[in-house]
Amino acid sequence: MVSWLLDQVVLQFPAEISSLAFISFNIEYEARTGRTCKPPPQSSRRKNFEFEPLSTTALILEDRPSNLPAKSVEEALRHRQEYDEMVAEAKKREIKEAYKRKKIMKERFKQEENIASAMVIWINEILPNWEVMRSTRRVRELWWQGLPPSVRGKVWSLAVGNELNITPELYEIFLSRAKERWKSFSETSSENDTEGVSVADREASLELIKLDISRTFPSLYIFQKGGPYHDVLHSILGAYTCYRPDVGYVQGMSFIAAVLILNLEEADAFIAFANLLNKPCQLAFFRVDHSMMLKYFATFEVFFEENLSKLFLHFKSYSLTPDIYLIDWIFTLYSKSLPLDLACRVWDVFCRDGEEFLFRTGLGILRLYEDILLQMDFIHIAQFLTKLPEDITSEKLFSCIAAIQMQNSTKKWTQVFASVMKDIKEGDKNNSPALKS
Repeated sequence: MVSWLLDQVVLQFPAEISSLAFISFNIEYEARTGRTCKPPPQSSRRKNFEFEPLSTTALILEDRPSNLPAKSVEEALRHRQEYDEMVAEAKKREIKEAYKRKKIMKERFKQEENIASAMVIWINEILPNWEVMRSTRRVRELWWQGLPPSVRGKVWSLAVGNELNITPELYEIFLSRAKERWKSFSETSSENDTEGVSVADREASLELIKLDISRTFPSLYIFQKGGPYHDVLHSILGAYTCYRPDVGYVQGMSFIAAVLILNLEEADAFIAFANLLNKPCQLAFFRVDHSMMLKYFATFEVFFEENLSKLFLHFKSYSLTPDIYLIDWIFTLYSKSLPLDLACRVWDVFCRDGEEFLFRTGLGILRLYEDILLQMDFIHIAQFLTKLPEDITSEKLFSCIAAIQMQNSTKKWTQVFASVMKDIKEGDKNNSPALKS
């Protein structure tokens, strides 16, 4: 029986055949003689090493097999030197990695301390006196550093406001209407009669929203079916399509709603969502108002040329226009393009500075990767900006954003945007058929 078991083990672990053979022999020997067979002595050659490598590095010190010529003294010394150099390099790497880990931990502890102290200030001083303190220099500087997660949702809600005067009760009304609409849609529609359904109905349908929800932060697994926030996200998007049928459901909305859900209660998230999408920039993009979108792109290019003239000319040489990369960034407020924690910090300052900061962030990204982008052609630039590197850090990005000057010939963003609006209107008048006649 013992021999059979050992045979099975040998089949499973062929690399250990030699050692198992000795074990089998030892068992049989003990059974027959009652004596213990001592294992053969192991070579102690490698026990003296201060550093025991995990790979085959130390094999360089082993003697050659007996059927081959032995190493010369010079060769053995050279191998010893090479081995010592490899060990030293490995130790150096280990020390460097240990130092890097220690530095990361130290920065993390410091960041946690800063967040804790900032949280106390926000809760005890700023939030109770919001209207008085929100625009002070001290609060703006603290805001720039990032909001503590515990107060982030509250500050976002206050900063976005509720100009639409939406109440939790109103949300429940539109949610009920959405549920009735989905039920009616699923009962009356089939694969054979979808041709008669309008585009608005299709976009408001349960199926399209379901599809987008499954693609929202898929790595988190919390918004997909069965996840804790799946139904909440589904409800908010459905209620919004009934609240704003003129806008309907548009791809990209799910990411914005998801970020709000992570920081606010359901009804508060809907209120912030509806008010956020009612801002001029978001409304222009989600209603696909091409005329307004072009004005935003034109204003962006003014500051692009002002801050990054070399890259601006490089893009121009390939006829690479802002819509190629900005649309996705603006539609999702960077929540799809940047790591979630970094996207939330962008949202922090966006809630403070408004739409201007969205375009300033775009310029910050271009500045961060300027040297790389200057070496690329049209296709590679478009691919790179569509899927940004995952290792982008808040420190590097915000350092680049801070270096972007949102002022052109003493004109700020709002003034440049107003000038672009005026120029386009005058251009439309001059090109009017009535004026030409």
